Amino acid sequence: MRRAVAVVIFPGFQLLDAAGPTTAFELAERFRPGSYALTLVTPGGGAVESSSGLVLSAVPLDDGVFDTIVVSGGEIDRSMAALLAVVGWLRRSAARRIASVCSGAFLLAEAGLLDGRRATTHWDSTDAFARRYPEVRLDAERIFIRDGDVWTSAGISAGIDLALALIEDDHGPALARRVAQQLVVHQRRPGGQSQFSALVELGGRTGRFTGLIDWMRDHVAEPLPVERLADQAAMSPRNFARAFTAETGTTPARAVERLRLEIARAAVEASHAPLDEIAESVGFRDAGRMRRAFLRALGQPPQALRRAVRT
Repeated sequence: MRRAVAVVIFPGFQLLDAAGPTTAFELAERFRPGSYALTLVTPGGGAVESSSGLVLSAVPLDDGVFDTIVVSGGEIDRSMAALLAVVGWLRRSAARRIASVCSGAFLLAEAGLLDGRRATTHWDSTDAFARRYPEVRLDAERIFIRDGDVWTSAGISAGIDLALALIEDDHGPALARRVAQQLVVHQRRPGGQSQFSALVELGGRTGRFTGLIDWMRDHVAEPLPVERLADQAAMSPRNFARAFTAETGTTPARAVERLRLEIARAAVEASHAPLDEIAESVGFRDAGRMRRAFLRALGQPPQALRRAVRT
């Protein structure tokens, strides 16, 4: 059965928010003809300028009946009239499932589609989102979240992960894997993977802890209790823990684990080194602790990730 997919754009939309999922569905249709029919839709139809200034052409919102709706993100406040039109259309929609990329979650929330549901959005928008929509169960760390027939994803490139997950939901992992390989993305990331690197790797919202993150990476194999991190930051442990959490959205201990996890994951996938050796080199001390960290953050053990990149 060919599923009709509408990708919603509006003045100021982020080009990759629309192009990433669109390309994933396009490839799925190429590999399995009859899978998807794609339509770009926008309030009123016609030419729509993206945040980059590039223009795409779309049909009016009401032109078609859709199985799946994917709402792109971008500068959602550029046109209030367009925003209200999209929100009203979403409220009336009879689509089987609705999804959003990045700040597109604001439009789903405004339409009431996320009330009482778990959802995510770009890490840089989570504070504003939580204040505006307290009835939504925001999980700011996830790359994408499915709650029933409503899906939300984090910033920009996570729209590709979302689309691959939608394809897998429709047609199974083999087609999703083939699309991922054609896109030259590293294996489809589990929705539970954290947005950690996007924020913490930058040293926080203002970059205050950039130097500390670099130091942590250089000393990742060593014990890194909060007292040592606070000393490196020239702060008291209490003030450091509070400031670091406010700046990065995660605790120092969790940041250390996630940093170790990302370094370990790269080693697991790119090398044939024994897991015990990798665990020790990144500070997990043994493969058992590393395995538990992988399961908590990624939903699968390191052995599964290693097998996946070799298939």
